Amino acid sequence: MRQELMSLPKTLAEDVAKNLVMVAKLLDDEPERAYQYSRVALRLASRVAAVREAAGFASYAVGKYAEALAEFRAARRMTGNSELWPVMADCERGMGRPERALAMAGEPEVQKLDRAGQVEMRMVAAGARRDMGQADAAVVTLQSPELASNSIQPWTARLRYAYADALLAVGREDEAREWFAKALEADQSGSTDASDRLAELDGVEFVDALDLEETADLEETAEPEETADGDVSQPVEESTAEESEADEPDVDERLSDEDMVEPEPGPEADDAKDVEDAKDVEPVAEATSEGQAAGPDEDGDDR
Repeated sequence: MRQELMSLPKTLAEDVAKNLVMVAKLLDDEPERAYQYSRVALRLASRVAAVREAAGFASYAVGKYAEALAEFRAARRMTGNSELWPVMADCERGMGRPERALAMAGEPEVQKLDRAGQVEMRMVAAGARRDMGQADAAVVTLQSPELASNSIQPWTARLRYAYADALLAVGREDEAREWFAKALEADQSGSTDASDRLAELDGVEFVDALDLEETADLEETAEPEETADGDVSQPVEESTAEESEADEPDVDERLSDEDMVEPEPGPEADDAKDVEDAKDVEPVAEATSEGQAAGPDEDGDDR
C-alpha cells in the first residue's frame, strides 16, 4: 500500500493514509464509522487498489454486499490477485445468490489461493449449501484434512465452529457439542461464541450479576417504610385542585415577558461550546491538491 500511495502527491497521500488507518482501526467495533472513512478515501484515490479493497471490506462489514463486490472486483482487476475470491463469493451469498457462490467455489481461481484462502472458500461453499437447503451436503463440504488436523492455525476455530453448527442443523447434537468444544479449545482470540453455544446445548443460563443488583435496589426502594410506632407510612397525596388554585399568584402578581430576563452567557458557556464543538470529529477532508485522483464511475469501475 505504501508504494501505491507514494505515487500520489504528498498532501493527497497523507489524507488517504489517515482515512485508511481509521478504517482499519474502526472496522471491527464501529463499522458504520469505518465505512464513512472508507468513502472519503475512495473519493480521494479511487485508482489505488488498497483503497478499493479497504472500501470493499468496510461495505461488507455494514452489509452493503453489492457495493462491496464492486470494490473487490475493481481491486482484483488492479492487482491480478485471487485472494479476495472467497469474500467475493460470500458477497454473492449476502445478495441472495448462493448458487453463484457455489459456482465460484469450483473455479480455477480457488487453486491459486493459499491454504487459508482455500479453507475460507470451503466455509463459504458450505454456507451456500445451507442457504440452498442442502444441510447434509454442507456437513460433507466442511470435512477436510484441515478439519481433521490437530494443529492450531488461524482458521482452525472458525472451521471447527462452522462444522459444529452444520452438524447441529442436521440434528447431530452430540457431535455438534464435541466440535463446539474443539472450536473453543482453538479459539485463543475469542473470534467465535463457541462457549455460549456449548452452554446453550448444556441448558446453562447465565445471569448478569449487575442486573441482579439493580433488581434488588429497585425492590428495596419500592418497600414502604415503617414509622417508630410500627405503622406503614403512606405516600404523600396530591393536593386538590382548590389548594393548587389557592397557591397560584394573581394575574397581576405574575411576571410579564418583559420582566423575564435571561442571564447573559458567561465564560463557562463559551468553554462548554468549545468542548461541544470538539466532540464531532469528521473524516479527514478531501485534499485540494490538483493531483487528486478521480472518483469511480457510476458502475463502480475505474475510469
